[in-house]
Amino acid sequence: MNSQPNSGKTAFRPMAMCCALFFILGFVTWANGTLIPFLKIACNLETDLQAFFVTFASYIAYFFLAIPSSWILKKIGFKNGLVLSLVLLGVGSLIFIPAADSRSYILFLTGIFVQGSAMALLQTAVNPYLSIIGPIDSAAQRISIAGFFNKSAGIIVPLIFGTLFLKDSAAVTAKLEAAVDMEAKNAILDSLLQRVHTPYITLAVIFVLFAIVIKITHLPEVDVNAEEEHTDEHGAIVIKEKKTSVFQFPHLFLGSLAIFFCVAVEVMAGDIIGVYARELNIHGALVTYATTFTLGCMLLGYIVGIIAIPKFVSQQLALRICTMVGILFTVISVFTTGITSFIFVALLGIANSLMWPAIFPLGIKGLGRFTKTGSAIMIMGIAGGAIWPLIYGYLKDNLHVDFQHAFLYAMVPAYLYILYFATKGHRVGQK
Repeated sequence: MNSQPNSGKTAFRPMAMCCALFFILGFVTWANGTLIPFLKIACNLETDLQAFFVTFASYIAYFFLAIPSSWILKKIGFKNGLVLSLVLLGVGSLIFIPAADSRSYILFLTGIFVQGSAMALLQTAVNPYLSIIGPIDSAAQRISIAGFFNKSAGIIVPLIFGTLFLKDSAAVTAKLEAAVDMEAKNAILDSLLQRVHTPYITLAVIFVLFAIVIKITHLPEVDVNAEEEHTDEHGAIVIKEKKTSVFQFPHLFLGSLAIFFCVAVEVMAGDIIGVYARELNIHGALVTYATTFTLGCMLLGYIVGIIAIPKFVSQQLALRICTMVGILFTVISVFTTGITSFIFVALLGIANSLMWPAIFPLGIKGLGRFTKTGSAIMIMGIAGGAIWPLIYGYLKDNLHVDFQHAFLYAMVPAYLYILYFATKGHRVGQK
């Protein structure tokens, strides 16, 4: 049975599989929030800027692999693309083992890059599939449902990895500072890095087993190459000018830039909150599980999106509301201190929650046979998660801008562009 775009209903099996895949994406992606402080200690890094290359290695893979991923999907198909991405996730996880044994930060970053490459392939496949297995106007609702699973994984992973990797980080740091010779220091670091083995071997096994499940499960194909029908206000079909190139869809490229800034603010609020909390001198437990608080707020936002879109608010209106709330919460977090400032950074999860679900379908709307390529171009925007933490780290560590003001300078311009896309950008070039 083939699921056709905008068929009026969503098939349960592909929807359930997409939710499971989004859970995996969330687990791997939001592990970065724990890996940043862990690898800073374990690999003896000097600055936060160096540690932020964890997110850089993960998200920059999307920029380089998104277009090749669309070619791969055209060659091997949707299902085989999912299988390949899961196997690559397993390979990336296994690279962590020799990285830990050799205490090589570069090898850790290599494993993270391989995982990011796998997720680029997975995202390129699953996002357009999720957008068009039902009506395009409710795509944000379906992505919100899948996002619920994504952020649920994001809440779980800091609790698991934070407990495994950072449970006694203050004591370990104190021991390292007290170590009188390199041999004692190396012994402490080697012991710390042994914590990586069991979790990442387990993940590799899980990814390969799920790849097998995908391979033997029937998933209906979606015809993404068909041109989308357009109707006027009376329901009559309108014949539109046939497009011959993906470059004839300016709203797609504006949407990709919106995804760039969307992921940038997500990562700043989700992965960088631990560094922000440490600068605020917040209690150690809050620092360890800081990402969980942000993603818990995102989960609440997704619940609102599932209920409200499109019944009560449109995708565009939800996006406008979220960006304005994001600017407000950012300003409050910057001009307050202590636990209040921390809370409002975490609350940015609510503001960020409905951005991706609204931006992605608006960006690929009306692309017809260019949907796969358009999806890859949208996925390239995920590189925002690679660039923005480095900009924040550079402002803070190299230019010595106060950490809160650096946060303000990084966040507000990103939100302003997303607001532009929500109001005008998504309509550019569309008749």
